[in-house]
Amino acid sequence: MKARTNGTKRIVLAYSGGLDTSVAIRWLQETKGYEVVTLTIDLGQPLDGLQDALTRAQAIGAVKTEVVDAKAEFANDYLAPALKANLLYQGVYPLATALGRPLIAKHLVQVANAVGAEAIAHGCTAKGNDQVRFDVATKTLDPTLEVVAPMREWLYTREEAVAWARERNVPLPDISRKKTYSTDENLWGRSVESGDIEDISLPANEAAFLWTADPRTAPNEPERVTIGFEKGLPVSLNGAKLPFVEIIQKLHALAGRHGVGRIDHVEDRLVGIKSHEIYEAPAAAVLLKAHRDLEAVTLTKDVLLFKPQLEQKLAELTYNGHWFSPLADALRAFVDATQETVTGEVTLSLYKGNVTSAGRASPYSLYKTDLATYGRGDAFNHAAATGFIELWGLPLQVAAAVKQKAAKTLPESAHEEGLVRKVRR
Repeated sequence: MKARTNGTKRIVLAYSGGLDTSVAIRWLQETKGYEVVTLTIDLGQPLDGLQDALTRAQAIGAVKTEVVDAKAEFANDYLAPALKANLLYQGVYPLATALGRPLIAKHLVQVANAVGAEAIAHGCTAKGNDQVRFDVATKTLDPTLEVVAPMREWLYTREEAVAWARERNVPLPDISRKKTYSTDENLWGRSVESGDIEDISLPANEAAFLWTADPRTAPNEPERVTIGFEKGLPVSLNGAKLPFVEIIQKLHALAGRHGVGRIDHVEDRLVGIKSHEIYEAPAAAVLLKAHRDLEAVTLTKDVLLFKPQLEQKLAELTYNGHWFSPLADALRAFVDATQETVTGEVTLSLYKGNVTSAGRASPYSLYKTDLATYGRGDAFNHAAATGFIELWGLPLQVAAAVKQKAAKTLPESAHEEGLVRKVRR
């Protein structure tokens, strides 16, 4: 159902409860003539003051306020594929925000269809990546829905937004403390930008970090953690079987205490500009390291060499808002096929911002001590090495011989050819 019986259009707004989305409720009503339904998605971000935000939305005029706890869905359907694919944009960023956007878009579309809305709205600006992710995901899931972005249409400063809201008696969140940075948080990580971070000549201010301890003041003793995997996914932490979402939450606190997961990155945005970003991803840093360690002993050499090429492409698709694309589906299917033997345990050492390997074991391990050892019990056939080297180097040997022979005859031939040209003149 899309048409309203009273003729009023309806829109579903992705609502955080902050200044921008609070003002957006009234703007959508006044400027666009919409009835506004708000949707708040819990992806593991702090939700202090959620009830106040919902009450404020209703006071501004939202006809309905929806809240969805999507932490488990986020972990199992988005972070799990990302971990199996070792997703890092430009080899650095674990894509926390980028992974959350298609899930939010999915729920926006579901709620829009359920309440008979014609459109969805989000609070993204025209300079960021998120507008692309929301718009493309929404249109992929339901091409009939319109997408409205108030901050993209109505360019305003913070002070102008506050003045506009006060003229209309719009209740606002506490704005007495000016935000130093723009942040986004979920289970997989925290992104920080703006303020002094925009000066790339300066080191990141310690005030930008919230989830990770300064490595200089982190504990002076390393701490070991053991993560159990089944088919590429974490299933236990230090011997205790736990849901994936709980493993992430526990590692978040544990690794953060040791200063693990700090990222300082100048990245290329989809809209064509470079931006300086600070990320905190303690759980992601540990899990990605553990997963790669286990793959190193359970995957064959050719798979280990080929898989990163597809991982890079899938990371770009995710960053660029194509999570629901046919190509992304196909790449994830390939990744799933590689994970059948990625089962076992990995132990890591956490110490002052570093994550180092401290042991791995798997029933599918391709590492065989009797083949690798230089000591007693060596089962490697040393006599086979000579023949192997001969065949392995044969193409290069043939090419080198041909090149040498040609080099010896080339000067004389070249001289004769030159004389012929001279006579013909």
